Amino acid sequence: MEIIKKLKESNKLIHCITNPISMMQCANSVLGLGARPIMAEHPGEVIDITDSADALLINLGNITDVRMEAMRKSFETALYKGIPIVVDAVGVACSDIRKEFFYKKLITAMDCICTTQESKPFLVIKGNYSEIKALYDESYKGSGVDGDASLTEEDITSVARKLAKDLGVVILASGKTDIVTDGERTFTVTNGVKELGMITGTGCMLGAICASFLSAQEDIEAVAEACAFLGIAGERAAKEPVGSGTFLVKLLDEISLLTDEVLDELAKIIKE
Repeated sequence: MEIIKKLKESNKLIHCITNPISMMQCANSVLGLGARPIMAEHPGEVIDITDSADALLINLGNITDVRMEAMRKSFETALYKGIPIVVDAVGVACSDIRKEFFYKKLITAMDCICTTQESKPFLVIKGNYSEIKALYDESYKGSGVDGDASLTEEDITSVARKLAKDLGVVILASGKTDIVTDGERTFTVTNGVKELGMITGTGCMLGAICASFLSAQEDIEAVAEACAFLGIAGERAAKEPVGSGTFLVKLLDEISLLTDEVLDELAKIIKE
């Protein structure tokens, strides 16, 4: 695939409604890929912004009333327009309000709007192992926004497949092994390094990269490629021991420098 080349040539607009903790990293990740980020979150303008965008990222981190209203409006606009959407379900394992917002506002809107349309937009629900588990199992509770180390790849693969079928979406469960599935096809991605956990926002960056990739190519393979892309960028940034600040700078450098040829060569993607 020449997805990076497509992005750098097409100048796609990616609307990101994300948390202020990771906003800079997400914007620079999109820019590094050759796309254009816009981080609008005022409820009065997001319909216009999403209507002009090529993909939408919604991130539930550091939630506020204003941002929830903006996300709802943008999500509905993206559904009507038919552009790809990535919903990063940050914190749904530890916050009832986030999980309730996800199901009562976003999924309910998807069910209502998509029944009136001939086709449904390409929708990815992203989360770490704990977040995906919490979206499937009402009784499950996590601690904070970190993944639960006791959850196994095998357990989450099964959960992700069931959740994908139930919702009719692609599920991306991020962890040491990233799992991407639509309920029928499943990809596992093992690129990455521990240093990606040394800095905040790398999971959010993955959401922005996914949205960017999908703006150029709307399929499940693009989601798996996005996971490999960030993992490879991390591997290259961590070739020599560095502190967390230097690692972030080097990670952003690698995101802007990676080519399709390097991605194809180094991607560790298995289709099951």
